[in-house]
Amino acid sequence: MKELSKLRKIENLLLQATIFVVTYIFIYKQVFQKTNLPQLLKTVDEEFLKPGSRYLIAAILLLMVINWSLEAVKWQYLIGKVEKVGFFKSLRAVLTGISISSFTPNRVGEFFGRVFFLDKASHIEGILITIVGSLSQLMITIIAGSLALLVFIPVHMPGTIYSHGYLYMGIVAIVATMDLLLLALFFNLSFLTTLKQQILKNGLKKLRRFFRVFAFYHNRELFRVMLLSLTRYLVFSTQFYLLLRLFNVNISYPNGIMLIALTYFIMAIIPTIALTELGIRGSVALYFFGLYFGQNSMAGTQVNLGIFAASTILWMINLGLPALIGTVFVFRLKFFRRNDE
Repeated sequence: MKELSKLRKIENLLLQATIFVVTYIFIYKQVFQKTNLPQLLKTVDEEFLKPGSRYLIAAILLLMVINWSLEAVKWQYLIGKVEKVGFFKSLRAVLTGISISSFTPNRVGEFFGRVFFLDKASHIEGILITIVGSLSQLMITIIAGSLALLVFIPVHMPGTIYSHGYLYMGIVAIVATMDLLLLALFFNLSFLTTLKQQILKNGLKKLRRFFRVFAFYHNRELFRVMLLSLTRYLVFSTQFYLLLRLFNVNISYPNGIMLIALTYFIMAIIPTIALTELGIRGSVALYFFGLYFGQNSMAGTQVNLGIFAASTILWMINLGLPALIGTVFVFRLKFFRRNDE
């Protein structure tokens, strides 16, 4: 037993060290090899020194803290069904999850990064509960983006076949059906508990008990989770808008939020590794903002540079920096426990 315990400690340390090193390597490559860093630094230096910029920068950084604090509150609330976790422990778990998710497809590492902070609760239940929180955030992103699309098409793509007639009405019907189905699914998660009885009734019986987590939450609790996700969505969308204004992309708040919602919508449905999001997000943002400014005869190199700078800095603030902070807590992860399920 002592030899097994010692072996597990060594394996745990090796896993922690691997996550620490890989996170730093990926972030280094993304920042120094996949961006035009000299041009970005020049743009940042020019804009950050302007009068009034410090207030925008302070607001953006404050929103970063609020963003991840809201996510920590949401996870703390959800995971409380199986284990009571303090706010700061929840925040550490969230930041560590960001570190692990930075080099995993579609951020799936975030689920595992958080649950290894749990002392007693089942890791499998913790992962399923974390998925509930992620589903709420994804649902908000898709609904907001799809509604923004319904506004964007007729207003900013008036000359296309999509902007009028039966085709546009078809798009409206598809969006309405999709959004209603998402809401119905989220507020009826308990049906997954029944579904698993049918799927797993003849095998994998050990897994059946873990699916009970989907019946833990009443609609009122799920509504609270959805509100937290919506608030967080507004926070990081406003961050993006403030960065756009900081880099001289002059656009009204409603139009800016509409285009940002479309950017997040496309990002939500494109399979990515978190670190490769930087280039993809910039390209998607440039496409939609380009359509908007093209319609208003304001497109140009300066605007494109501002959009690129805003999307890059947003990534650095909301993912890169938290991922680096999260590596500090990687060495607190417990990959092995005496009573692992």
